[in-house]
Amino acid sequence: PEQLLESELFGYEHGSFTGGKKGGKAGILEIANGGTIFLDEIGEMSPHLQAKFLRVLQEKKIRKIGGHREIAIDFRLLSATNKNLEHMVKNNKFRLDLLYRINIFSVEIPSLKERPEDIPALVEYFIGVHSNRYDKSIVGIDQEGMKKLMEYKWPGNVRELQNVLERAVALSNTSKIGENNIILSSIVDENQGLITNSLKESVANFEKKIIVESLKNSESIRDAARKLNVTHTLLLNRMKKYDMRKEDLEF
Repeated sequence: PEQLLESELFGYEHGSFTGGKKGGKAGILEIANGGTIFLDEIGEMSPHLQAKFLRVLQEKKIRKIGGHREIAIDFRLLSATNKNLEHMVKNNKFRLDLLYRINIFSVEIPSLKERPEDIPALVEYFIGVHSNRYDKSIVGIDQEGMKKLMEYKWPGNVRELQNVLERAVALSNTSKIGENNIILSSIVDENQGLITNSLKESVANFEKKIIVESLKNSESIRDAARKLNVTHTLLLNRMKKYDMRKEDLEF
């Protein structure tokens, strides 16, 4: 919550609000004086806190909630986000001046699907971590299992890989993780699986997806045909082509 985060960052004086500590509390910014602060998901910061935090970075001073005295501080800031801050600036969701202040030097970490060559090293690391945690002697993963991991798109990135491997270690009763121990998520990107090596198959998959979505959001097949701007007969023929049955769909 915005007010809680503000009190955690800036601290507060005694009596500033109900439930506060007697004597007040030092905030994270004050505690980190002379050190380093890491702010994760900085793109989630509210406009009010963005303005206050920008002033801290510019003036290198803070004022506790309920206080009147300014405290000089000096710290190194590291921040991270999985959002496009430049896009947020264009949509008035993030301050341009704050972006300039925090973006002096940036490091972009590609998603896991963009760096599959890193998967074997991450697999080795996480297997070691979770083998110790579950008190198991697992030394690696077989070829079929690694192939399955390498071909997956990893919409959940490294955290998903870690979760998959922890589950695999917990399920494995041999010295190597097998393909059958690797359970991948059924949650996929809405466009994943539409593109194939064949243009004909890709078009068919896309058409099927549109028909299914239209049927689910219509009161009847005739209503869906009207929304798709096709005849009732044509839609019935397409449903027959893709083996779609009325009883399998919710109206």
